[in-house]
Amino acid sequence: MSLAGYGIVAAAIVLASCMQASIGFGMGMLAAPIVAIVDPGLIPGTLIMLATIVTLMVVIREREDVDLAGTGWALAGRLPGTVAGALLLMVMPKQVLAYALAAVVLGGVALTSMGWIPAPHRRNLVLAGATSGLLGTATSIGGPPMALVWQNNTGARLRGTMSGFFLVGSALSLAVLALTGSVDHHTVVVFAMLVPACIVGYALSRWVNRHLDRQRQRWTAIAISTIGAVVLIVCQLIGG
Repeated sequence: MSLAGYGIVAAAIVLASCMQASIGFGMGMLAAPIVAIVDPGLIPGTLIMLATIVTLMVVIREREDVDLAGTGWALAGRLPGTVAGALLLMVMPKQVLAYALAAVVLGGVALTSMGWIPAPHRRNLVLAGATSGLLGTATSIGGPPMALVWQNNTGARLRGTMSGFFLVGSALSLAVLALTGSVDHHTVVVFAMLVPACIVGYALSRWVNRHLDRQRQRWTAIAISTIGAVVLIVCQLIGG
């Protein structure tokens, strides 16, 4: 990766980490399209490792507000979804992955923008967990399904519960990806290089949480994610 490429990816990770730590999801939606343009080999392994670092910090900060029961039901669906996502990744060409990334982002944006709110009961939590596991493992974007089912939570409750789910879920995804050979030396080295960007983004989120309300953060995330997905599609069309 060139110095300019690293700078672009690091900037995206700072913003994505800030958003993840502020509203509990969105790291993959914001960063994945940008990272896929600079270095597709970092998807999904490096992004999932970086997301794990951010969610760990948020869980420690918001530990008293985590919904343990809801998280447990969602994780029950995450495991089979994770295995399915890893198998899908093994047979998915990089260009197909790029289009899948864009489709997942735009689909999540559409559902979030329409304000659809499924009830967070056991069945929906398990289904959302399974969908999140499949999408998160295959594309590093597992936030939209959980954001939909938990969107009535606010503040620390939303951040803590989402982060508790993604902390365990990301660890499962990384374990399965390692077993299937989708985590290599390159993804680990770049992960180590980008950890400082995660820390900066997390630190920035503490200031953001005091000055921006959740609604503004949500629409900012939607706008940036949409732009990133559209740019990714255009790059694939031009390059293809």
